[in-house]
Amino acid sequence: MRNKNLYFFLAGLSLALLIAGCSTTAKLRKLRAGDIKAELALPGLTKTNEFKPDLEVEDTDTIKVNMDGHEMVLMKAIRDEETGEMVAHQELKAATVTARFRNVPERRGKVDIEFQIRVPKELADSRWQLRFYPELKYMDKSEDLLPVYVTGPEYRREQLKGHQMYQKFLNSIISDSTRFINMGQLEIFISRNFPKLYAYKDSDEYVSEDEFYSDFGVSEREAIEHYTDHAAIRRNNRKKANRDKMFRKYVKNPIVDSGIRLDTVFTDRGEFVYNYIQTVEAIKGLKKVDVVMSGDIYEGTDRVFRMPESEPVSFYISSVSTLTDNSVHYKTQVIERKAEANMSAFIDFEVGRSDVVTAFRDNRREIARIDRTLRSLLENEVFDLDSIMVTAYASPEGNVAMNNALCSRRAASVCSFFRSHLSEFRDSIRREGGFTVGLDGTTKKNKVSFPNIRFTPRTGGENWNKFDALVYTDEKITEVQKSFYRKQASITSLDEREAQLRSDGRFYRYCKENIYPRLRMVRFDFHLHRRGMIKDTVHTTVVDTAYMDAVQCIRDREYERALSVLRPYNDYNAAVAHIALFHNESALMILERLPKNAKVNYMLAIVYSRMGKIKNAVQCYMDACAEDHAFVNRGNLDPEISTLIKTYGLNKEPDLEY
Repeated sequence: MRNKNLYFFLAGLSLALLIAGCSTTAKLRKLRAGDIKAELALPGLTKTNEFKPDLEVEDTDTIKVNMDGHEMVLMKAIRDEETGEMVAHQELKAATVTARFRNVPERRGKVDIEFQIRVPKELADSRWQLRFYPELKYMDKSEDLLPVYVTGPEYRREQLKGHQMYQKFLNSIISDSTRFINMGQLEIFISRNFPKLYAYKDSDEYVSEDEFYSDFGVSEREAIEHYTDHAAIRRNNRKKANRDKMFRKYVKNPIVDSGIRLDTVFTDRGEFVYNYIQTVEAIKGLKKVDVVMSGDIYEGTDRVFRMPESEPVSFYISSVSTLTDNSVHYKTQVIERKAEANMSAFIDFEVGRSDVVTAFRDNRREIARIDRTLRSLLENEVFDLDSIMVTAYASPEGNVAMNNALCSRRAASVCSFFRSHLSEFRDSIRREGGFTVGLDGTTKKNKVSFPNIRFTPRTGGENWNKFDALVYTDEKITEVQKSFYRKQASITSLDEREAQLRSDGRFYRYCKENIYPRLRMVRFDFHLHRRGMIKDTVHTTVVDTAYMDAVQCIRDREYERALSVLRPYNDYNAAVAHIALFHNESALMILERLPKNAKVNYMLAIVYSRMGKIKNAVQCYMDACAEDHAFVNRGNLDPEISTLIKTYGLNKEPDLEY
C-alpha cells in the first residue's frame, strides 16, 4: 500500500510539472507573437493628480464671477456622457487615459514624469522574474531609470532557499577563537600543575606571564597551543576564504536590494500596475521627454525572453517661462561730450637736470609706452584729443622750493619732447591715409585733419601722497618703522619732515633706494571730446542688454539668475520669474499693481489658485480668455488652471475636451 501511494504521488507531481511546463511554453509563444505584453501607460487623472494649493482653500462649491458686467454662477461640474452637457456634480470621477502623450508643468526648474508599468495577469508565472528597464529620452540624450522587478512566488522561494543555504554556511564559520581550545583539558592541566594559579579561576585579578610558568618550564602560551585544535582552525580559515565561491554555489539568483526601484512578488490574481514617478531637471531647451521600456524574463538563471522596446509615452513640458514679455526694453543713457583718460610714466632724469634722455635707465621703454597711447588716441574714431596736461613729481630729498622749480622744468621738457612726437605721428598717419582712385582713373590724396593739441605743463611737487601709500603697503618695512613714519608724517613743514626721517638711518636708506625712485613720476591727463558732438550732454535711449539677457534667462529656465537682474525692475517679467520659483507673495505684489491685460490676468489666476483664492483665480482666468482666446487652450497646460477648468466646467466650447 505504501509503494502504491508513493507511485500516485510521483505520478501526480510529474503531471503537475508537465502542465506547468506546457503553460510556460504557451505563454512564451504568446509573448513572441505579441498577444500578451507588458506596456507603459499614463495614469488616469484623478483627484490626486490635480493641483492642491498650499493654503486652506475657501468654500467654492458655487462661485459668482462677472463677465462683461453680467454676473455668472459657476458650480462644480462634469460633462454628462450622454448629452455632452456640463452638469453639477459633487465629485469628479477618475478618467481612463489611453493617450500616448501628456502635457506636464515645469515648476522650480523641475518636471515630475509620471507613468505606469502595466503587467497583465496572463504574464504571471510562478517560476519567472520579469525585469523592466524604463529609459528617458530627450534632446538626443538617454538616461536609464532604476529597473522594476516583478517576481513569481516559486522564483522567490528558490532565491530565498539559496540565501538560506548560504546563511547556514556563514553560520558554520567560527568567529570566537576560544572555541578551538579544549578548555576542559586545559583547566585540568592548570588545576594539577598550578594549584595556586587555579585559585584565581573565578577572580578578575590579573595574572602575569611569570606566574603562569610550571616547574617543567611550560608557559601559558605553550599550554594553550598544546590544547588548541589547529586542524579545526585550518578548516575554518578555508571556509572564510571560500565565502565568495560558496555564495555563487548556493545563490544562483541573488535578491537585489540596491540599484532598483522595486522588487515585488507578483501573483496571478489580477493586473499588476506600478506607478513610476521620476523628477527631471528642466534643463535649457527641454521641451519633450519620451519614456520607453524594455525588459527581460528570467527563469532561474536563464533569460527565456527579451522584451522589445515599447512604444514611447511622451511628456511635453509646459512652463510659465514661455509667457515672458519679449518686447525690447530700453533705458535712458546720458552721453557726455567730454571724456578724460590718464596714465603715469616713470621717466628718469639725471640729478638736478630736466632734459629727457631716451637712453637713460628705463626711459626708452616708458617713452615707447607713452607713444603707443598717444597714437591710439589720435586714431580713435569716437573721440578727438583736445589737450594734454603733464604733471611732474619729485621725491622728498632736497629743498621744497627747489623741487617745485625742478618739477616745473621737467614737466615743460616732457611737453616739448612729446609735442615733437605728435608731429611725427601726424605725418605717419597722413602717409598711411594713402590715395583714393576714382572711376576715371585719377588719384586723389586723402585728407586727414588733426586738432591743435595743447600741452600744459604742471608741477606736482614732492610726491608725499604716493610716499604714504607705498610705506604703509610695503611688507618689508616693520610696524615699528611704520609707526615712526606715522609720527613724522604729522609734521607740517615738508623740509623738516624729510630731515626727521633721516634720524632713522636704516629706514631712510631703504626708502631712498626703493621708494624714492617710484615717486619721481610724470602723469599724463588726456582731455578728449566726442567727435561731432556740440552739446555737453545728450540723453538717448539704448537697448537695456542686461534686462534682455535676464528675460532670456527666464526662457532658459535660469530663474535665480534672471531674478538677480530683474528684482529691482519689479515689472511683469520679474513676476514671471517669481512665479516660476513659487515666490507667490512677491509675484502677487507686482501683478496687482500692473495695468491689467490678458497675460497679467492669467498669471494672477495662477497665483490666486496657488494661494487658495479660487474665486479670484476663476475671475482672472476668464478675463484673460475673454481678451485673448489663446489662453483657453493654454489653461490646460498649467495644473493651477486646469484644475479650475475641470472643477467648474469652464470654456464650454463644444470642440474642447475636459
